[in-house]
Amino acid sequence: MSSVARRNFLLYSAQLAGAAILSSCRLIEMPSAIARSQTAQPAAGALAPSNPFAFTIRPTLPTPELSLAYKIGQMILIGFGGRYLDLQSSVVEQIGAGLVGGVVLFGRNVESAEQLQALTATLQGVSPLPLLISIDQEGGWVTRLSRTFGITSNYSAQYLGQHNDLALTRAQGESTAQHLASLGINLNLAPVVDLNTNPSNPIIGRYERSYSADPEIVTNHAHAVIEAHRRQNVYCTLKHFPGHGSSRGDTHAGFVDVTDTWRVTELAPYAALIGAQSCDVIMTAHIFNATLDPDYPATLSANVVTGLLREKLGYEGVVISDDMQMGAIAKLYDLETAVQLAITAGVDMIAYSNNIPLSRGAGADRLHAIITNLVERGIVTPQRIEQSYQRIVRLKQRLLNTIHTGL
Repeated sequence: MSSVARRNFLLYSAQLAGAAILSSCRLIEMPSAIARSQTAQPAAGALAPSNPFAFTIRPTLPTPELSLAYKIGQMILIGFGGRYLDLQSSVVEQIGAGLVGGVVLFGRNVESAEQLQALTATLQGVSPLPLLISIDQEGGWVTRLSRTFGITSNYSAQYLGQHNDLALTRAQGESTAQHLASLGINLNLAPVVDLNTNPSNPIIGRYERSYSADPEIVTNHAHAVIEAHRRQNVYCTLKHFPGHGSSRGDTHAGFVDVTDTWRVTELAPYAALIGAQSCDVIMTAHIFNATLDPDYPATLSANVVTGLLREKLGYEGVVISDDMQMGAIAKLYDLETAVQLAITAGVDMIAYSNNIPLSRGAGADRLHAIITNLVERGIVTPQRIEQSYQRIVRLKQRLLNTIHTGL
């Protein structure tokens, strides 16, 4: 079997296996190649349709309830080094063992379209459940894919917001999503919906990552990007909740307090997009805001993640933390404490980029062990793990349903 054929086989097998496992969760029924229902068989003499997923397809064997270990694995999203992987690569072994629910790709993982397709197919092919494969492809300064990948334009959010031409924003979003999908990437860590209330902001305004200080402009352009991505079966991530645009500091470097600069209008894009059912995933910010929580930064705050985002704004989907290696978290909290607080706060997926020297990094096995230990000690309940697992699996099920119905 050729390497390309093997990659395609592994990817196809992973989708089918994930579909069968997800079907046991009693959500929307997933496709499976195991068997077709009798009612779905074509009439005698009729031509069989060319689309193998045109029938209602049901697994013939019951699939077991996933173990707690697998459910914890779904809560881990990691970065890794390397552009070419084999079955002995640590990230491949960790994914295959069910310790990982998603990965994030950086420039260090990207060489060419063919290489990236092989990489994502390998990752997807060894995963027991469909894998979220994510990337920061915002446009402008924050991109991981160069023009050689064929994306038609690379305007920054600020440029798009200043021109305020939704057709232009939509076209760039469509081109971006088309290429992400062709590369096997199913989650874009974009768009940024922070308001540009402080143009000299060192991490948002400085890099032109915000569409505007006007929440309506931000909302409209973010919505155009999201819809363009959804048409290509790629999901989007709104960031950085509850708003990073007013900050005077960079949470990559350390503690950032927005208590005196943050305004409630920074929630407006989230409220509007949640109300329009245009939120796939939301990423938290590591900013500290004493008005919202006098003790913890947003990522670690139950007041912010559960109280504000879920209960007041009504968001029921997946919440991903910003990178837990960033200075605003890593300089103030040990990893075990940070993970405990984030999960208790209501975060569903812990993002860990491994963008610092490996001697200080943590693989999925360490993160998995930390969460498992928290459950064993009674600090995090199995019910809390189940909440996050169900949110993640619903997101993945939507993705697979869309892929299969589009074949």
